[in-house]
Amino acid sequence: MSAGGLTYDTGALVAAERDDRLLWSLHRAALVRRLTPIVPAGVLGEAWRGGPQHRLSRLLKGCDIEPLTEEQARSIGVLAARSNLTDTVDLAVAEGALRRDHAVVTSNRKHIEQVANAVGGRLVIHDV
Repeated sequence: MSAGGLTYDTGALVAAERDDRLLWSLHRAALVRRLTPIVPAGVLGEAWRGGPQHRLSRLLKGCDIEPLTEEQARSIGVLAARSNLTDTVDLAVAEGALRRDHAVVTSNRKHIEQVANAVGGRLVIHDV
């Protein structure tokens, strides 16, 4: 893990539902270390299909869902301009992970790196 925690992107939630071993291993390691993974609200919106999504529901019980505040929305807008990326969910994932010093679990490394590089930040990224 090698960061202060985990932030999940949509790909991580999809990986949970398909029972991806790496995702579940990272999730268990975080919980053992008493680190609660964060799921930005937009990520949940992209991944949730109304159920039943038993594995995803199980994963979410061990996570905190982060709402989008006005301050975060403004920061995401600044990141969008600096990174030339329009995917607000990926921007929210990167913004939160940078702010919290979290690793990101994602299936879209390119977008997360694009945001981090635009602001000179470094993120640990776990691909699922």
